[in-house]
Amino acid sequence: MTTAARTARALLGAFAVLTAVHLGALLAGTATVVHLTKPALMPVLAAYVLAAGAPRLLAVALLLGCGGDTLLQTGDDTLFLAGMGSFAAGHVCYLVLLARCGAFPGGLRRSGPLAAGYTIAWLGTVALLWPDLAADMRLPVAAYSLLLAATAFTALRLGPRATIGGLFFLLSDTLLATGLAHWQQPPAAQFWVMLTYTAAQYALADGVRRAYTARERPGATGITRAYGEVRSTTV
Repeated sequence: MTTAARTARALLGAFAVLTAVHLGALLAGTATVVHLTKPALMPVLAAYVLAAGAPRLLAVALLLGCGGDTLLQTGDDTLFLAGMGSFAAGHVCYLVLLARCGAFPGGLRRSGPLAAGYTIAWLGTVALLWPDLAADMRLPVAAYSLLLAATAFTALRLGPRATIGGLFFLLSDTLLATGLAHWQQPPAAQFWVMLTYTAAQYALADGVRRAYTARERPGATGITRAYGEVRSTTV
């Protein structure tokens, strides 16, 4: 095993431990630990993907997630919107990366039913949330959720890891949005938000990393070589 591989493995282990500590603190109600660990999650994951050979833009996407994590926990409405903007910029980075990995051409043009399904899900979610959101949150939530749905849909072309990451991102942020709309929340709602969020970021980032690494190999033919995970014709 190379030094870079050992470093990447150690950083991934650190991310897993930090995630477990953060989730445990949420269940225990230890606010200080929650606030200290939350901003540290994505920088450690960003360090992992860089050590594993991912492009810098992927680390930027994760660090923008860190910005969102930090701003959203302040409780200030203006900073909350800034945090949402940071997450939105992260999704733009993901979409650029997905395009570089070949997720847009060909297959997406043959994915009309799936595209329609994601569009209906986005419109339906926004329509349900709209009346219960504060007036100044409605358009930002609608715009951000459109970017989120675009990332999740496009990730379908990159195989199971990226697909799961996109779907978990949708679930996590939908749970968060229902809280903004003051809907009845499940027990330990923040735990479930962060569980699905950390799983989403890891799965999506690692799916992109694998596709990018496969694409850079000599003789690779785009995303169809991504560790045997990519479905080149089904979506």
